[in-house]
Amino acid sequence: MIQVFTGSWALFLGMFMLMIGNGLQGTLLGVRGEYEGFSTLSMSLIMSAYFGGFLLSSRMAPQMIRRVGHVRVFAALGSTISAVLILYPALTEPWAWIIGRAVIGFCFCGVYVTAESWLNNAATNENRGKALSLYMIVQMAGIVAAQYIVTLGDINGFILFIVPSVLVSLAFAPILLSIKPTPAFDTTKRMSLKDLIAASPLACVGMFLLGGVYAAQFGMSAVYGSRAGLTIGQISLMVSVIYVAALVLQYPIGWLSDRMDRRLLILGLAAVGGLGGAVAIFFDSYLIILFSAAVMGGTSNPLYALLIAYANDYLEHEDMAAASGGLLFINGVGAIAGPLIVGWAMDQVGPEGFWIYVAVLMCGLAIYAAWRMTRRPTVTAVSDMVSYAPISASATPVAAELAQEVYIETDLEDQATQNAGA
Repeated sequence: MIQVFTGSWALFLGMFMLMIGNGLQGTLLGVRGEYEGFSTLSMSLIMSAYFGGFLLSSRMAPQMIRRVGHVRVFAALGSTISAVLILYPALTEPWAWIIGRAVIGFCFCGVYVTAESWLNNAATNENRGKALSLYMIVQMAGIVAAQYIVTLGDINGFILFIVPSVLVSLAFAPILLSIKPTPAFDTTKRMSLKDLIAASPLACVGMFLLGGVYAAQFGMSAVYGSRAGLTIGQISLMVSVIYVAALVLQYPIGWLSDRMDRRLLILGLAAVGGLGGAVAIFFDSYLIILFSAAVMGGTSNPLYALLIAYANDYLEHEDMAAASGGLLFINGVGAIAGPLIVGWAMDQVGPEGFWIYVAVLMCGLAIYAAWRMTRRPTVTAVSDMVSYAPISASATPVAAELAQEVYIETDLEDQATQNAGA
Protein backbone atom coordinates (compact mmCIF):
# COMPACT_ATOMS: atom_id res chain seq x y z
CA MET A 1 0.00 0.00 0.00
CA ILE A 2 2.84 2.41 0.87
CA GLN A 3 4.57 1.67 -2.42
CA VAL A 4 1.35 2.42 -4.32
CA PHE A 5 0.97 5.75 -2.49
CA THR A 6 4.56 6.86 -3.07
CA GLY A 7 4.23 6.05 -6.75
CA SER A 8 1.07 8.13 -7.23
CA TRP A 9 1.08 10.47 -4.21
CA ALA A 10 0.33 13.58 -6.27
CA LEU A 11 -2.78 11.99 -7.76
CA PHE A 12 -4.03 10.84 -4.36
CA LEU A 13 -3.31 14.24 -2.78
CA GLY A 14 -5.17 16.01 -5.56
CA MET A 15 -8.15 13.66 -5.27
CA PHE A 16 -8.21 14.15 -1.50
CA MET A 17 -8.56 17.91 -1.95
CA LEU A 18 -11.20 17.43 -4.65
CA MET A 19 -13.23 15.20 -2.35
CA ILE A 20 -13.03 17.80 0.44
CA GLY A 21 -14.44 20.34 -2.01
CA ASN A 22 -17.23 18.02 -3.09
CA GLY A 23 -18.07 16.98 0.46
CA LEU A 24 -18.15 20.61 1.59
CA GLN A 25 -20.53 21.84 -1.09
CA GLY A 26 -23.04 19.07 -0.45
CA THR A 27 -23.37 19.79 3.27
CA LEU A 28 -23.11 23.56 2.81
CA LEU A 29 -25.99 23.73 0.36
CA GLY A 30 -28.21 21.56 2.53
CA VAL A 31 -27.75 23.83 5.55
CA ARG A 32 -27.58 27.16 3.69
CA GLY A 33 -30.76 26.30 1.79
CA GLU A 34 -32.60 26.06 5.12
CA TYR A 35 -31.27 29.50 6.12
CA GLU A 36 -32.39 30.97 2.80
CA GLY A 37 -35.88 29.55 3.27
CA PHE A 38 -35.83 27.15 0.31
CA SER A 39 -38.69 24.68 0.28
CA THR A 40 -38.07 20.95 0.64
CA LEU A 41 -39.08 20.48 -3.01
CA SER A 42 -36.52 23.06 -4.10
CA MET A 43 -33.78 21.36 -2.09
CA SER A 44 -34.80 18.00 -3.55
CA LEU A 45 -34.47 19.34 -7.09
CA ILE A 46 -31.12 20.93 -6.23
CA MET A 47 -29.72 17.69 -4.84
CA SER A 48 -31.17 15.57 -7.63
CA ALA A 49 -29.59 17.83 -10.26
CA TYR A 50 -26.11 16.74 -9.13
CA PHE A 51 -26.82 13.11 -9.94
CA GLY A 52 -28.41 14.04 -13.26
CA GLY A 53 -25.26 15.91 -14.27
CA PHE A 54 -23.08 13.08 -12.96
CA LEU A 55 -24.94 10.46 -15.01
CA LEU A 56 -24.81 12.57 -18.17
CA SER A 57 -21.08 13.12 -17.74
CA SER A 58 -20.44 9.41 -17.27
CA ARG A 59 -21.52 9.02 -20.89
CA MET A 60 -19.99 12.22 -22.32
CA ALA A 61 -16.66 12.52 -20.45
CA PRO A 62 -14.98 9.63 -22.30
CA GLN A 63 -15.89 11.26 -25.62
CA MET A 64 -14.50 14.61 -24.45
CA ILE A 65 -11.24 12.99 -23.36
CA ARG A 66 -10.80 11.20 -26.66
CA ARG A 67 -11.46 14.46 -28.53
CA VAL A 68 -9.18 16.93 -26.69
CA GLY A 69 -7.13 14.87 -24.21
CA HIS A 70 -6.97 14.27 -20.47
CA VAL A 71 -5.18 17.46 -19.44
CA ARG A 72 -7.54 19.86 -21.22
CA VAL A 73 -10.66 18.12 -19.92
CA PHE A 74 -9.25 18.00 -16.39
CA ALA A 75 -8.30 21.70 -16.38
CA ALA A 76 -11.51 22.92 -18.03
CA LEU A 77 -13.86 21.01 -15.77
CA GLY A 78 -11.85 21.87 -12.67
CA SER A 79 -11.93 25.60 -13.34
CA THR A 80 -15.67 25.38 -13.92
CA ILE A 81 -16.13 23.68 -10.53
CA SER A 82 -14.21 26.49 -8.83
CA ALA A 83 -16.35 29.14 -10.50
CA VAL A 84 -19.67 27.51 -9.61
CA LEU A 85 -18.66 27.05 -5.96
CA ILE A 86 -18.07 30.79 -5.63
CA LEU A 87 -21.33 31.64 -7.42
CA TYR A 88 -23.51 29.67 -4.99
CA PRO A 89 -23.61 32.33 -2.22
CA ALA A 90 -23.81 35.13 -4.79
CA LEU A 91 -26.90 33.67 -6.51
CA THR A 92 -29.05 32.35 -3.68
CA GLU A 93 -31.99 31.34 -5.85
CA PRO A 94 -33.28 27.76 -6.27
CA TRP A 95 -33.07 27.88 -10.07
CA ALA A 96 -29.45 29.04 -9.93
CA TRP A 97 -28.49 26.30 -7.47
CA ILE A 98 -30.24 23.65 -9.57
CA ILE A 99 -28.20 24.69 -12.61
CA GLY A 100 -25.05 24.94 -10.50
CA ARG A 101 -25.51 21.48 -8.99
CA ALA A 102 -26.09 19.93 -12.42
CA VAL A 103 -22.93 21.59 -13.73
CA ILE A 104 -20.96 20.56 -10.63
CA GLY A 105 -22.15 16.96 -10.96
CA PHE A 106 -21.17 16.89 -14.62
CA CYS A 107 -17.74 18.38 -13.92
CA PHE A 108 -16.89 16.24 -10.90
CA CYS A 109 -17.72 13.07 -12.81
CA GLY A 110 -15.50 14.20 -15.69
CA VAL A 111 -12.66 15.03 -13.29
CA TYR A 112 -13.01 11.63 -11.59
CA VAL A 113 -13.01 9.82 -14.94
CA THR A 114 -9.81 11.63 -15.94
CA ALA A 115 -8.03 11.03 -12.65
CA GLU A 116 -9.12 7.40 -12.46
CA SER A 117 -7.86 6.71 -15.96
CA TRP A 118 -4.46 8.05 -14.85
CA LEU A 119 -4.62 5.82 -11.78
CA ASN A 120 -5.54 2.78 -13.86
CA ASN A 121 -2.69 3.49 -16.25
CA ALA A 122 -0.18 3.78 -13.38
CA ALA A 123 -1.37 0.60 -11.65
CA THR A 124 0.03 -2.84 -12.47
CA ASN A 125 -1.53 -6.28 -12.25
CA GLU A 126 0.25 -6.77 -8.93
CA ASN A 127 -0.94 -3.59 -7.20
CA ARG A 128 -4.22 -2.70 -8.94
CA GLY A 129 -6.32 -3.98 -6.03
CA LYS A 130 -4.28 -1.98 -3.52
CA ALA A 131 -4.52 1.13 -5.70
CA LEU A 132 -8.31 0.77 -5.82
CA SER A 133 -8.51 0.34 -2.03
CA LEU A 134 -6.28 3.37 -1.39
CA TYR A 135 -8.31 5.44 -3.84
CA MET A 136 -11.51 4.58 -1.97
CA ILE A 137 -9.89 5.43 1.37
CA VAL A 138 -8.81 8.83 0.00
CA GLN A 139 -12.34 9.51 -1.24
CA MET A 140 -13.94 8.73 2.10
CA ALA A 141 -11.27 10.61 4.06
CA GLY A 142 -11.86 13.73 1.94
CA ILE A 143 -15.60 13.71 2.59
CA VAL A 144 -15.07 13.19 6.34
CA ALA A 145 -12.50 16.00 6.52
CA ALA A 146 -14.96 18.29 4.76
CA GLN A 147 -17.49 17.83 7.55
CA TYR A 148 -15.00 19.13 10.10
CA ILE A 149 -14.23 22.21 7.98
CA VAL A 150 -17.95 23.05 7.80
CA THR A 151 -17.94 23.68 11.57
CA LEU A 152 -15.11 26.24 11.38
CA GLY A 153 -16.88 29.08 9.59
CA ASP A 154 -20.14 31.00 9.28
CA ILE A 155 -22.57 28.97 7.19
CA ASN A 156 -24.36 32.18 6.17
CA GLY A 157 -21.29 33.91 4.77
CA PHE A 158 -18.97 33.47 1.77
CA ILE A 159 -15.82 31.99 3.33
CA LEU A 160 -17.01 28.39 3.50
CA PHE A 161 -17.85 28.53 -0.21
CA ILE A 162 -14.49 30.05 -1.08
CA VAL A 163 -12.58 27.30 0.78
CA PRO A 164 -13.76 24.42 -1.46
CA SER A 165 -13.22 26.59 -4.52
CA VAL A 166 -9.60 27.18 -3.48
CA LEU A 167 -9.07 23.50 -2.62
CA VAL A 168 -10.40 22.39 -5.99
CA SER A 169 -8.12 24.87 -7.76
CA LEU A 170 -5.08 23.77 -5.74
CA ALA A 171 -5.89 20.09 -6.36
CA PHE A 172 -4.83 20.40 -9.99
CA ALA A 173 -1.31 21.63 -9.23
CA PRO A 174 0.19 18.37 -7.86
CA ILE A 175 -1.64 16.27 -10.44
CA LEU A 176 -0.87 18.26 -13.58
CA LEU A 177 2.74 19.04 -12.61
CA SER A 178 3.70 15.44 -11.82
CA ILE A 179 1.48 13.25 -13.95
CA LYS A 180 3.15 11.05 -16.54
CA PRO A 181 2.19 11.11 -20.23
CA THR A 182 -1.55 10.72 -20.58
CA PRO A 183 -2.77 7.23 -21.39
CA ALA A 184 -4.86 6.20 -24.32
CA PHE A 185 -8.53 6.18 -23.42
CA ASP A 186 -10.70 3.30 -24.52
CA THR A 187 -14.11 2.27 -23.27
CA THR A 188 -15.48 -1.21 -23.20
CA LYS A 189 -18.43 -2.24 -25.32
CA ARG A 190 -21.55 -2.02 -23.19
CA MET A 191 -23.85 -4.92 -22.35
CA SER A 192 -27.54 -4.34 -23.06
CA LEU A 193 -29.73 -3.78 -20.01
CA LYS A 194 -31.92 -6.69 -21.10
CA ASP A 195 -28.96 -9.11 -21.03
CA LEU A 196 -27.71 -7.65 -17.76
CA ILE A 197 -31.08 -8.04 -16.04
CA ALA A 198 -31.35 -11.59 -17.35
CA ALA A 199 -27.90 -12.41 -15.96
CA SER A 200 -28.58 -11.02 -12.47
CA PRO A 201 -31.98 -9.50 -11.63
CA LEU A 202 -30.96 -9.10 -7.98
CA ALA A 203 -27.88 -7.03 -8.85
CA CYS A 204 -29.91 -4.74 -11.12
CA VAL A 205 -32.79 -4.17 -8.69
CA GLY A 206 -30.31 -3.76 -5.84
CA MET A 207 -28.29 -1.17 -7.78
CA PHE A 208 -31.43 0.87 -8.47
CA LEU A 209 -32.52 0.85 -4.83
CA LEU A 210 -29.01 1.59 -3.55
CA GLY A 211 -28.77 4.53 -5.94
CA GLY A 212 -31.71 6.04 -4.08
CA VAL A 213 -30.15 5.32 -0.69
CA TYR A 214 -26.79 6.78 -1.71
CA ALA A 215 -28.44 9.93 -3.07
CA ALA A 216 -30.26 10.33 0.24
CA GLN A 217 -27.12 10.06 2.35
CA PHE A 218 -24.92 12.19 0.07
CA GLY A 219 -27.44 14.79 -1.06
CA MET A 220 -30.22 14.97 1.51
CA SER A 221 -28.68 14.10 4.89
CA ALA A 222 -27.78 17.74 5.56
CA VAL A 223 -31.27 18.82 4.48
CA TYR A 224 -32.71 16.27 6.91
CA GLY A 225 -30.46 17.54 9.69
CA SER A 226 -31.58 21.12 9.12
CA ARG A 227 -35.26 20.15 9.07
CA ALA A 228 -34.76 18.12 12.26
CA GLY A 229 -33.27 21.11 14.07
CA LEU A 230 -29.73 19.76 14.42
CA THR A 231 -26.82 22.16 14.86
CA ILE A 232 -24.07 22.53 12.24
CA GLY A 233 -21.73 20.46 14.38
CA GLN A 234 -24.32 17.72 14.83
CA ILE A 235 -25.04 17.58 11.08
CA SER A 236 -21.33 17.40 10.29
CA LEU A 237 -20.79 14.57 12.76
CA MET A 238 -23.78 12.67 11.41
CA VAL A 239 -22.50 12.88 7.81
CA SER A 240 -19.00 11.92 8.94
CA VAL A 241 -20.33 8.84 10.73
CA ILE A 242 -21.98 7.65 7.50
CA TYR A 243 -18.69 7.56 5.62
CA VAL A 244 -16.50 6.36 8.48
CA ALA A 245 -18.81 3.39 8.96
CA ALA A 246 -18.75 2.72 5.22
CA LEU A 247 -14.96 2.64 5.20
CA VAL A 248 -14.57 0.56 8.36
CA LEU A 249 -17.10 -2.11 7.36
CA GLN A 250 -16.14 -2.37 3.68
CA TYR A 251 -13.29 -4.81 4.25
CA PRO A 252 -14.81 -7.22 6.83
CA ILE A 253 -17.94 -7.45 4.68
CA GLY A 254 -15.74 -8.11 1.66
CA TRP A 255 -13.99 -10.88 3.60
CA LEU A 256 -17.35 -12.44 4.47
CA SER A 257 -18.63 -12.19 0.90
CA ASP A 258 -15.82 -14.44 -0.35
CA ARG A 259 -16.76 -17.16 2.17
CA MET A 260 -20.55 -17.48 2.09
CA ASP A 261 -23.62 -17.32 -0.12
CA ARG A 262 -23.62 -13.70 -1.30
CA ARG A 263 -27.41 -13.57 -1.61
CA LEU A 264 -27.73 -14.37 2.08
CA LEU A 265 -25.23 -11.64 2.92
CA ILE A 266 -27.06 -9.14 0.69
CA LEU A 267 -30.33 -10.06 2.41
CA GLY A 268 -28.80 -9.70 5.87
CA LEU A 269 -27.08 -6.37 5.22
CA ALA A 270 -30.18 -4.87 3.60
CA ALA A 271 -32.36 -6.03 6.51
CA VAL A 272 -29.94 -4.58 9.06
CA GLY A 273 -29.82 -1.31 7.11
CA GLY A 274 -33.60 -1.14 6.97
CA LEU A 275 -33.99 -1.83 10.68
CA GLY A 276 -31.28 0.71 11.48
CA GLY A 277 -33.20 3.36 9.56
CA ALA A 278 -36.49 2.34 11.20
CA VAL A 279 -35.06 2.92 14.69
CA ALA A 280 -34.61 6.65 13.98
CA ILE A 281 -38.25 6.94 12.92
CA PHE A 282 -39.49 6.24 16.44
CA PHE A 283 -36.67 7.73 18.55
CA ASP A 284 -35.47 11.31 18.04
CA SER A 285 -32.43 11.06 20.32
CA TYR A 286 -29.28 12.36 18.65
CA LEU A 287 -27.37 9.23 19.67
CA ILE A 288 -30.01 7.14 17.92
CA ILE A 289 -29.66 9.32 14.82
CA LEU A 290 -25.89 8.74 14.83
CA PHE A 291 -26.48 5.01 15.26
CA SER A 292 -28.89 4.92 12.32
CA ALA A 293 -26.50 6.97 10.18
CA ALA A 294 -23.68 4.53 10.93
CA VAL A 295 -25.87 1.54 10.09
CA MET A 296 -27.07 3.17 6.86
CA GLY A 297 -23.54 4.02 5.69
CA GLY A 298 -21.99 0.80 6.94
CA THR A 299 -24.47 -1.40 5.05
CA SER A 300 -25.40 0.52 1.89
CA ASN A 301 -21.89 1.37 0.67
CA PRO A 302 -20.43 -2.16 0.99
CA LEU A 303 -23.62 -3.51 -0.60
CA TYR A 304 -22.71 -1.60 -3.76
CA ALA A 305 -19.46 -3.54 -4.21
CA LEU A 306 -21.16 -6.74 -3.06
CA LEU A 307 -23.82 -6.51 -5.77
CA ILE A 308 -21.14 -6.01 -8.44
CA ALA A 309 -19.30 -9.09 -7.17
CA TYR A 310 -22.56 -11.07 -7.13
CA ALA A 311 -23.35 -10.08 -10.73
CA ASN A 312 -19.85 -11.13 -11.77
CA ASP A 313 -20.50 -14.62 -10.41
CA TYR A 314 -22.90 -15.12 -13.34
CA LEU A 315 -20.82 -13.42 -16.04
CA GLU A 316 -17.95 -14.50 -18.23
CA HIS A 317 -14.71 -12.55 -17.86
CA GLU A 318 -15.18 -10.79 -21.19
CA ASP A 319 -18.61 -9.51 -20.08
CA MET A 320 -17.65 -8.16 -16.66
CA ALA A 321 -16.29 -4.78 -17.76
CA ALA A 322 -19.21 -4.32 -20.17
CA ALA A 323 -21.70 -5.03 -17.38
CA SER A 324 -20.23 -2.33 -15.15
CA GLY A 325 -21.55 0.43 -17.42
CA GLY A 326 -25.09 -0.93 -17.21
CA LEU A 327 -24.96 -1.30 -13.43
CA LEU A 328 -23.70 2.28 -13.05
CA PHE A 329 -26.48 3.56 -15.29
CA ILE A 330 -29.13 1.75 -13.24
CA ASN A 331 -27.59 3.11 -10.03
CA GLY A 332 -27.56 6.62 -11.49
CA VAL A 333 -31.24 6.54 -12.39
CA GLY A 334 -32.05 5.53 -8.82
CA ALA A 335 -29.83 8.35 -7.52
CA ILE A 336 -31.66 10.97 -9.59
CA ALA A 337 -35.04 9.87 -8.27
CA GLY A 338 -33.82 9.54 -4.66
CA PRO A 339 -33.74 13.18 -3.50
CA LEU A 340 -37.13 13.90 -5.10
CA ILE A 341 -38.80 11.04 -3.23
CA VAL A 342 -37.02 11.89 0.04
CA GLY A 343 -38.12 15.50 -0.24
CA TRP A 344 -41.71 14.46 -0.87
CA ALA A 345 -41.59 12.09 2.13
CA MET A 346 -40.27 14.83 4.43
CA ASP A 347 -42.98 17.20 3.22
CA GLN A 348 -45.65 14.60 4.02
CA VAL A 349 -44.55 13.36 7.45
CA GLY A 350 -41.74 15.67 8.55
CA PRO A 351 -37.99 14.98 8.92
CA GLU A 352 -38.72 11.34 9.80
CA GLY A 353 -39.59 10.87 6.13
CA PHE A 354 -35.85 10.63 5.47
CA TRP A 355 -35.54 7.50 7.60
CA ILE A 356 -38.82 6.04 6.35
CA TYR A 357 -37.45 6.31 2.82
CA VAL A 358 -34.16 4.61 3.75
CA ALA A 359 -35.93 1.86 5.69
CA VAL A 360 -38.39 1.13 2.86
CA LEU A 361 -35.66 0.87 0.21
CA MET A 362 -33.33 -1.29 2.30
CA CYS A 363 -36.12 -3.59 3.50
CA GLY A 364 -37.39 -3.76 -0.07
CA LEU A 365 -33.98 -5.00 -1.18
CA ALA A 366 -33.95 -7.60 1.59
CA ILE A 367 -37.40 -8.88 0.59
CA TYR A 368 -36.45 -9.03 -3.08
CA ALA A 369 -33.22 -10.89 -2.25
CA ALA A 370 -35.22 -13.43 -0.26
CA TRP A 371 -37.64 -13.88 -3.17
CA ARG A 372 -34.82 -14.31 -5.67
CA MET A 373 -33.38 -17.09 -3.52
CA THR A 374 -36.59 -19.03 -4.19
CA ARG A 375 -36.38 -18.34 -7.93
CA ARG A 376 -32.73 -19.33 -8.42
CA PRO A 377 -32.14 -22.03 -5.82
CA THR A 378 -28.77 -23.17 -7.14
CA VAL A 379 -25.98 -21.34 -5.35
CA THR A 380 -22.58 -20.65 -6.88
CA ALA A 381 -19.96 -22.62 -4.99
CA VAL A 382 -17.74 -20.46 -2.81
CA SER A 383 -14.68 -21.76 -4.66
CA ASP A 384 -16.18 -20.55 -7.97
CA MET A 385 -17.15 -17.06 -6.83
CA VAL A 386 -15.28 -14.00 -8.07
CA SER A 387 -13.31 -12.26 -5.29
CA TYR A 388 -14.79 -9.10 -3.77
CA ALA A 389 -13.13 -5.77 -4.63
CA PRO A 390 -13.85 -2.57 -2.64
CA ILE A 391 -15.44 0.21 -4.67
CA SER A 392 -17.27 3.37 -3.64
CA ALA A 393 -20.91 4.05 -4.46
CA SER A 394 -19.75 7.26 -6.19
CA ALA A 395 -17.81 5.25 -8.79
CA THR A 396 -17.48 6.40 -12.39
CA PRO A 397 -17.23 4.00 -15.37
CA VAL A 398 -13.43 4.11 -15.16
CA ALA A 399 -13.37 3.17 -11.46
CA ALA A 400 -15.90 0.41 -12.11
CA GLU A 401 -13.81 -1.00 -14.94
CA LEU A 402 -10.73 -0.77 -12.73
CA ALA A 403 -12.58 -2.83 -10.12
CA GLN A 404 -13.61 -5.32 -12.81
CA GLU A 405 -9.97 -5.74 -13.83
CA VAL A 406 -9.18 -6.56 -10.20
CA TYR A 407 -12.01 -9.12 -10.19
CA ILE A 408 -10.79 -10.76 -13.39
CA GLU A 409 -7.10 -10.84 -12.43
CA THR A 410 -7.86 -12.26 -8.96
CA ASP A 411 -10.19 -14.86 -10.42
CA LEU A 412 -7.60 -15.96 -12.98
CA GLU A 413 -4.97 -16.24 -10.25
CA ASP A 414 -7.36 -18.32 -8.12
CA GLN A 415 -8.09 -20.63 -11.05
CA ALA A 416 -4.37 -21.05 -11.76
CA THR A 417 -3.73 -21.91 -8.10
CA GLN A 418 -6.55 -24.46 -8.10
CA ASN A 419 -5.28 -26.05 -11.34
CA ALA A 420 -1.73 -26.22 -9.96
CA GLY A 421 -2.95 -27.97 -6.82
CA ALA A 422 -5.14 -30.45 -8.73
